[in-house]
Amino acid sequence: MAAHFMPLLRRCLGSVASAAGRPSLAVATVAALPLGLALLVGCPRPVSATPAVPRVVEVPSRPAFIKPPGGSELPARPGQVLAARTLLRTQLPGRIQVQLANGRSFRLGGDAVARLGPDGVELERGQIIAWVNPGSKGGSLLRIRTRVATASIVGTTVFIDATPDSMKVFSWEGHVSVVTSSGERFELQSGQQVVLEQGTWQAPRRLSQEEASTRRRKSLLLNGFEAPMDTLPVIERELGLSPLAAPAAATPVVPVAPVSPPAR
Repeated sequence: MAAHFMPLLRRCLGSVASAAGRPSLAVATVAALPLGLALLVGCPRPVSATPAVPRVVEVPSRPAFIKPPGGSELPARPGQVLAARTLLRTQLPGRIQVQLANGRSFRLGGDAVARLGPDGVELERGQIIAWVNPGSKGGSLLRIRTRVATASIVGTTVFIDATPDSMKVFSWEGHVSVVTSSGERFELQSGQQVVLEQGTWQAPRRLSQEEASTRRRKSLLLNGFEAPMDTLPVIERELGLSPLAAPAAATPVVPVAPVSPPAR
């Protein structure tokens, strides 16, 4: 029995002593402890990290809903865990932010419908902005699939607006690869967009700084969220945009007492 447990005990105490910077402590401790007492010494166990799962991060405005596979539609709320193939839906002015299991994130808004796919999001209609945090290394591409094209991103930020008659794909920053259902391929860089109009894809065009600034200021998916978007400073730097000023605090109104008429 002792021969079986002593090597295990030495390894346990050795890991503790090494963490304390005193490797010789393990041997001395084992020699000094009777076996019965030594078996009571707690061996440190590795802490298993909770598996990452897709979840709702923020719902800044409603209506916004989730519909698990085979389940009923529910109002979206922060903290909800999202199963694979969950359907997300928003109606104006509803918006929602989701973090995927691999750390990639997206925001959905407008009259939008999207489904969680195996390697990204399947957008049926509406607006989406998706991003990979700066400094993220490795991992698979984040893909946004629509009925007419797939946009793939790595370490970048993409905006897509899908309607029944048109499609707009815009790279807020970084490289976005767009492959259409007809086999065309477009490579977008920061500030460039490609548009499908009347069944025809237009050549990629870079927005002017004035257009980008207006879009930055009016965007429903860049603004109005409390949850951070880590690529926002990169967007502003890449496109030469000034950060938006925080809304000024309202000045409290101090009631003024009525003035009594002078005595006669």
